[in-house]
Amino acid sequence: MVDSKKTLQDLNKVDILEPNNAFILSTRGDVKKRLYDYQRVLQNLDKSHDLEPNNAFTSRTRGDVKKRFYDCQGVWQDLKKAHDLKPNNAFILKTHGDVKRSCMIVKELCKTLIKS
Repeated sequence: MVDSKKTLQDLNKVDILEPNNAFILSTRGDVKKRLYDYQRVLQNLDKSHDLEPNNAFTSRTRGDVKKRFYDCQGVWQDLKKAHDLKPNNAFILKTHGDVKRSCMIVKELCKTLIKS
């Protein structure tokens, strides 16, 4: 089993040695995701996206994390960008499907609450 806290410590050291590395920022975001630190995940992914705006996997992960904040518009923008960059990637298609399903559930829940 991977020790996410130790991995994060190592990535923090690498970030000091090589700041503004989009790959390290994305990787650190993935590790923070395992620690449920979604605000910092998003900060890392936003910075990584700024450095490498055409990275489909950063866009996919960022869109996936934005679900945690109920940022539906942000989710769709990131997933659309990821899909446009890598239209036949299985991971991107799966995330896209998961988000569609989640949004349908939320829509139905909202309709039920409005009727109440």
